[in-house]
Amino acid sequence: MFRVVTFVVVMVLSGAVTAAPDGKALFNKHCSVCHGSEGKGGVGVPLSLPSFINSVSDEYLKKTIRVGRPGRIMPAFPKLSDAQVGAIVGHVRSWTDVPVVRFDPTPVKGDEKQGKELFLKHCAQCHGEDGKGGKGTGVSFSRKRDLPIIAPALNNPGFLASASDMMIKNTLLNGREGTPMNSFLAAGLKEKEINDVVAYVRSFEKVEVVPVDDKSNDSILVEYSGYTLEETVENLTLAIENKNFKIIRTDYFGYGFAGEAEVNKKQVVLHFCNFDFLYQALSIDPRVGMFLPCRVNVVERDGEVKIMTINPMSLSKLFNNDALNEACKEMTDLYKEILEDASL
Repeated sequence: MFRVVTFVVVMVLSGAVTAAPDGKALFNKHCSVCHGSEGKGGVGVPLSLPSFINSVSDEYLKKTIRVGRPGRIMPAFPKLSDAQVGAIVGHVRSWTDVPVVRFDPTPVKGDEKQGKELFLKHCAQCHGEDGKGGKGTGVSFSRKRDLPIIAPALNNPGFLASASDMMIKNTLLNGREGTPMNSFLAAGLKEKEINDVVAYVRSFEKVEVVPVDDKSNDSILVEYSGYTLEETVENLTLAIENKNFKIIRTDYFGYGFAGEAEVNKKQVVLHFCNFDFLYQALSIDPRVGMFLPCRVNVVERDGEVKIMTINPMSLSKLFNNDALNEACKEMTDLYKEILEDASL
């Protein structure tokens, strides 16, 4: 017995016993950028909202952290340990004194066909006719948004994997005070009708999730030009303008980082933009500004001229936003056409 106690004391003094994860620190690192440091929301939903935190189980929160919301803003965190996930959930729980809701796996039986009719009448205005959720990200931005809180995507595989039937039903029964989500009972629906809506929402699991077209997997788009550097730059300028983009400026790659005599004049950068497209893209997701305005690099090395630009599709994948994927796919196609027009 003495040896065991001595061993434990030595382990503690030597720091060999692993400290419990710091839930607040983990939340600030992984979650606060979207949900706010105090859980009041932003890009993500307001986690500290009483009508939310007091209505969801720990299992729902843990599964949400694990699987995220594919195609939306919420990423998955598969690399966090169970202890780390538990610590984050524990920190989120610190925002309420209400006892934790028990996870109830009881399935809800209803008429899926009738549920669809009720969904289209009572839910589609916020969640979309196909359950894809409200538009936009919820980021503060000088633009019109559909709702003060973006309605979640109910047909999302991450949501359906995390939310039990009873959680969905209770949300419909009680609503979410502080959000546009009202009680369906207060709206006059009967419990059987609410069960029908739950059955229809659960039916979204049967819908095949079409993966994002990932053929343009390279992070950089490249074309080789048969023209001189100067001719290629001139061709690019015409190709860009023919696509209704405005040239902002043309300079050398090292401009501003080195003296004029040291700048490599075999490396040229064309900056351009279509301001209508820019505004539309920013309206979808302001983070797109990280790789706008558009740029194309022209480099000559050993007599070979190469045209290069970033592939928007490769960056779009990082943002987990289906609507942004569409805009980036359009931008990628435009880039390819511009590079081909300038090099052929």
